Amino acid sequence: MRLRVIRAARMSDAMAQLRAEMGEDAVLLSTRRVNGGVEITAAQEQDDEPLVIPPEAAAPSRAIPAELARHNVPAELAARLSEGRLPAALGQVLSFLPLPQDGTPLLLVGPPGAGKTLSVAKLATRLVMAGTAPLLVTADGRRAGATEQIAAYARVLGLPLAVASGPAALGKALGRRAQGQAALVDMPGCDPFSPASARALAALLAAAQGTPVLVLPAGMDAEEAAETAHAFRLLGCRYLLPTRLDAARRLGGVLAAAAAGLALTEAGIGQDALGGLERLTPEGLAGRLAAPANRENAP
Repeated sequence: MRLRVIRAARMSDAMAQLRAEMGEDAVLLSTRRVNGGVEITAAQEQDDEPLVIPPEAAAPSRAIPAELARHNVPAELAARLSEGRLPAALGQVLSFLPLPQDGTPLLLVGPPGAGKTLSVAKLATRLVMAGTAPLLVTADGRRAGATEQIAAYARVLGLPLAVASGPAALGKALGRRAQGQAALVDMPGCDPFSPASARALAALLAAAQGTPVLVLPAGMDAEEAAETAHAFRLLGCRYLLPTRLDAARRLGGVLAAAAAGLALTEAGIGQDALGGLERLTPEGLAGRLAAPANRENAP
């Protein structure tokens, strides 16, 4: 693994230099302010010398299984998932992990309207039902109605809610929680392709010192989902929580986003906070992919 520390006057300049020197596969490890600007630390896996296979030795092309084609799974990814039974292939090609329970705050990030606030409420409800009282924090106070929405969930669940107006306030709110207390943070919507928006999110993530979880709608276009997931991965996301899984008619975006280097964890189903999460597994996801497309002809 190759590490690189880059200093620049602005975050956008540092990110541009990072992409120029290390490419799109670089992983952003940390960001911090230094005298005169910012400092970012990134890493890049160093692959072995690629094996060149003569054209005559190339494996014959395979037809894409109907269930993958129907879900608009990108051709290259579909080919990798066509080896053997689908559950086994999903488990080999993609990563499936539970959400961390190591005491670090879970930071739900994603583009605007992805379902972050409801996902926070669903996770909080699960913890309350298990006998745990997490701290809820919203850093999304600028969006109209955002604070009121999560405050309503906090009142129903009897949970404390902190409103953080910026990185410093977010760090203080999380620092005041009881030792070992779980924390769920509703982050503001972010356009990861906007340098200003990405800088703002990076500052919040650095202050929170938690685990970023990317929240994306399940029905996204596969190519857009992959690009979005990759951009958020550069900001530190390693987990993926798809929302509206039950309402999506095409799941190629979920697979493409996960293939960008994110571990599938939970998925949002329905609008109810209670029981509104489904643990993602290779078997369960394969079942959804193979299920009859009975909604395609629905009015």
